[in-house]
Amino acid sequence: MSIADRNKVINEEEFKENKAQYPEWGKDAVIYEVNVRQYTSEGTFKAFEEHLPRLKNLGVDILWFMPIHPISKEKRAGTLGSYYAVQNYTAVNPEFGTMDDFKRLVEKAHEMGFKILLDLVANHTGWDSEWMKNETWYKTNNHGEILSPTAQGTTWHDVAQLNYDHPDMCAAMLSAMKFWVEEADIDGYRADYAGGVPVEFWEKARKELDKIKQVYMLAEDNRFYELLDEAFHSNYGWELNHIMRDIAKGEKSASDIKDYIDRMGRLYPQGTYPMHWTTNHDDNSWEGTTSELFGKAEKAMAVLTFTLPGIPLIYSGQEAGLDKRLEFFEKDEISWNDLTMQAFYKELICLKKENSALWNGHDGGDTHFLESLDERIFMFERVKEKNRVVVMVNLSQNHVSTTLKNNSLAGSYKLYFDHSPFRLTKEHTFDFEPWGFYVLIQK
Repeated sequence: MSIADRNKVINEEEFKENKAQYPEWGKDAVIYEVNVRQYTSEGTFKAFEEHLPRLKNLGVDILWFMPIHPISKEKRAGTLGSYYAVQNYTAVNPEFGTMDDFKRLVEKAHEMGFKILLDLVANHTGWDSEWMKNETWYKTNNHGEILSPTAQGTTWHDVAQLNYDHPDMCAAMLSAMKFWVEEADIDGYRADYAGGVPVEFWEKARKELDKIKQVYMLAEDNRFYELLDEAFHSNYGWELNHIMRDIAKGEKSASDIKDYIDRMGRLYPQGTYPMHWTTNHDDNSWEGTTSELFGKAEKAMAVLTFTLPGIPLIYSGQEAGLDKRLEFFEKDEISWNDLTMQAFYKELICLKKENSALWNGHDGGDTHFLESLDERIFMFERVKEKNRVVVMVNLSQNHVSTTLKNNSLAGSYKLYFDHSPFRLTKEHTFDFEPWGFYVLIQK
């Protein structure tokens, strides 16, 4: 049976419930992606550790580390190579430090209340991987030549495609996954190109890992929703990211976001949810900075990633106004000289954590769209018990004045970001700056 057959997309009308147990600590979590190579001049675990107090103050919970393993030298891309061309699944990249350095980092992070996800590259290895001695562990063509994976029309020449029809290879991959949970006490995985690996493997892996400790699983995928049935807790919200980019260019509107949220309700097994972001390692290096992709709409789009259903992501340097595309295969250090964006993201994180209506999955509130007299203004509320969060965003580069008419919403609120009391009347007129937003809190 082919991967395509095993991973066929569920019918949009089918309703399922996720059977994976959810770690309690994930209910209001925010993910922070760590790019060790570029984070400091040293590019080491020890140097990154010095940033933990600042990240604790920022308020993020989950630290997702891009692959930390030794990088293959054969067919290497660029000078330093891709993190995703793994040479050894149970070792650390010597450029980053030692295994003991990483274990100490995890221990320190746990003491401070963080959880740790490792980036797992289960679809392929580098060309000088220790697994290459087992040629049957890899996909081959009719001439017996090992293949590079082809995904979405792109061939990754620096890596080789693993063969999940081979039981010994599957056992070795599962053993490597258990290794990091048992030996380094990590808390879960972000699975690179999760859709390239059979669902059955992921489901078995999660169950086996949960016997060690309850883990959190994030799939880099938005095509195969059965991955969310029993294996993963969340996947990638690529669609919202691209909608937001198009809105920033004036090519899409609030109705496209509404359609996306409606599809989420049909496609996602109950309790599962996407990860949302304005940038990550791929977007930044290959597609553009947040300034390039969103321009002056950047903050408005960030507000959406923290208030719409889903778990938000912050990428390394985003809180420092990262204004360059980081080289992917070379050393290209992030500048921490300007942390003026840290206060903005800290407020967004506090907004999420202090309002259960904005929490993740089962723990969050329902989403209701509100009628706007101007199609440029996107309005919605999320409600859980006595907690109501009303979000209004100007999705245009124009000044807009519009009236919200809703008797049921009238009452006393706190105007978030301004931290001031606010009285919402039955017919209330709001004036929006270009890409401006209002967030109202009621408890």
